[in-house]
Amino acid sequence: MNNHDQGGTRRVAVLVAMEGIEQVELTGPWKALEEAGWEPVLVAPEAGEVQAFEHLDRADTFPVDTTVADASMDDFAGLVLPGGVANPDALRLDAVAVAFVRDAISADRPVAAICHAIWMLVEADVLSGRRVTSWPSLQTDVRNAGGTWVDEEVVRDGRLVTSRNPDDLPAFNAALLDVLST
Repeated sequence: MNNHDQGGTRRVAVLVAMEGIEQVELTGPWKALEEAGWEPVLVAPEAGEVQAFEHLDRADTFPVDTTVADASMDDFAGLVLPGGVANPDALRLDAVAVAFVRDAISADRPVAAICHAIWMLVEADVLSGRRVTSWPSLQTDVRNAGGTWVDEEVVRDGRLVTSRNPDDLPAFNAALLDVLST
């Protein structure tokens, strides 16, 4: 059975905090998923809307589809973790969100994290022995978590896909779609 047939779902969780999401790192993968026939689902700690940013400036808001407390990785084929400095930094303090990420890795679901979102993988303690990339300032965090940090556009380690920044989105989106289809 292909992973995209897992549970008969083509739904992909996109996990974010209530604010601080780098907008293009949310909208780029979202659009790629939709165009490939997947159903992205915005998951956040609270109901309502999340506030995205273009670097440090407020950008658009997006409606939350479900709260992380009401979500289960059993209902999703994969997980996308957008970046933005404040987004994963806030989200990593939410024990339910961290457990959700850990559950995705434990269930061997495809997980794709870009830029600062690697902090969620650090917090979930799932990087030991893994090869990943991220925003360069997080390389010490990755190493301290037992991972190997490399400076590459996109890194695929099993079902884990990571990229450094918005410039890497074309390669990130392609790797995300590839890992979802295998």
